[in-house]
Amino acid sequence: MSNAEDFHIKHIDPSLHNEDLAPLAPEKRKWGWFEIFNVWTNDIQSLFGYTLAATLFISYGLNGWAVLAGIVLSGFIVMGLVQLTGKPSVKYGIPFPVMARSSMGVRGANFPAVVRGIVAIFWYGVQTYFASTAVALLITALAGPGSEAKFLGLTAVGWISYIIVCVFQVALFMRGIDWVAKFLNFAGPVVYLVMIALMGMIWYKAGPDLLGELGNIFRGTGEYAGGPIAAFFAVVGTMVAYFAAVVINYGDFSRFVKSHKHMTAGNFFGLPVSLTFFSIIALIITAGTVVVFGETLTNPTEIVARVDNLALTIIAALTFFVATVSINLVANFIPPAYDIANLAPGRISARTGGMITAAIAFFIGALWVSFISNMGIAAFVDTLGAILAPLYGIMVADYYLIRRQHLNVQHLFSAEPGSTYYFNGGWNRKAMIAFGVASVFSVASVWMPGLSQLAGYGWILGALLGAALHYGLMRNHASALQRANAAA
Repeated sequence: MSNAEDFHIKHIDPSLHNEDLAPLAPEKRKWGWFEIFNVWTNDIQSLFGYTLAATLFISYGLNGWAVLAGIVLSGFIVMGLVQLTGKPSVKYGIPFPVMARSSMGVRGANFPAVVRGIVAIFWYGVQTYFASTAVALLITALAGPGSEAKFLGLTAVGWISYIIVCVFQVALFMRGIDWVAKFLNFAGPVVYLVMIALMGMIWYKAGPDLLGELGNIFRGTGEYAGGPIAAFFAVVGTMVAYFAAVVINYGDFSRFVKSHKHMTAGNFFGLPVSLTFFSIIALIITAGTVVVFGETLTNPTEIVARVDNLALTIIAALTFFVATVSINLVANFIPPAYDIANLAPGRISARTGGMITAAIAFFIGALWVSFISNMGIAAFVDTLGAILAPLYGIMVADYYLIRRQHLNVQHLFSAEPGSTYYFNGGWNRKAMIAFGVASVFSVASVWMPGLSQLAGYGWILGALLGAALHYGLMRNHASALQRANAAA
């Protein structure tokens, strides 16, 4: 465990430090395994998460057991990835932007923070729009559709719903991390209850024919062009890529956990266990839609609309709203709040960073239907995600192989020449070289047709390449650190 002195910064550089970025002392950490469990369950239970899980069972032509095995394996892989990025933040109580300073330099850390922040702000706006569709569904179910006149692609009900979600999310964030945790703890179990109820209703309507349709899915079609092995790894890679955005900045959440043991338990029950359970629910509902509606439906809002039950529509609309807001806060709001604060800690707090995030994202979500969704923006976002992959590998290799799990926390907040993480003017040029070379491969997996087969798991390969290059370039530095530690 780290020394108590690590949590009290003696020589503060205001350009690197504020209360939100400072190490969080153990006595101030209130999260247990259940809070971490609900970080993941809310991620899995989003509208997109459900659709993805359901689609995997029918898109690759694999038998159902192979798909389920791929999903379980991906859960363990993601658990392993976040164990690596979460451990140092549990030990030292620091968020992702501060952790990045050890590998990239105290100034160079702004680069991964900005890239991660751009990705998160974009998706925060988009997810806010999708959460508003659940509110619109609720309003329409209770009061009728209203006027069909549109402004920027949204009706009056759409705009009212969108503004309600925007205000709710900001208000919840402004209440503090403890309120966010309470909301996650409420949302996780409630969404499960509703999804189980929906599964029960579909099963009841489908009757004994449901088992026959499940049998068809579990037999598979074998139609995937690359063969069953390629299909299996495509399933694994797709699921890992789904969680990639949270993997790199997982320290933003693990710093609030009481102990490494709590984090590990929360990751285990929240990832392989919860992911498997939820995927089985999605599978049963999907099979049931074939029997009940005569076609395969993977969008839960469409399923609810087909059921045509007012009570279920109201409950489901509230549930989808809660689930989408929950993952939006976890994956897309809290990270850029810290990332923006890291750019100028003396002037920007995490709260101010959150307000900046909300302001920019408001326009992204508002313009999603009429403009942004028609721009082919996915390639842009995928490119930014590919850029993050080598940064993950660099950070992990630096902490475990170069630093040997020891950081000088005082120097993480120091811009004095000669301090441990100052490097060259605050930038680690070797880390930037490793990033530059590895990111060429990662970005190529998005844009080059010849590498299209790597689209599902190019992220993992990019991270491994970044780690290998960083360790190779920093090997002499690692040897010098070992000699210095031995002498001390």
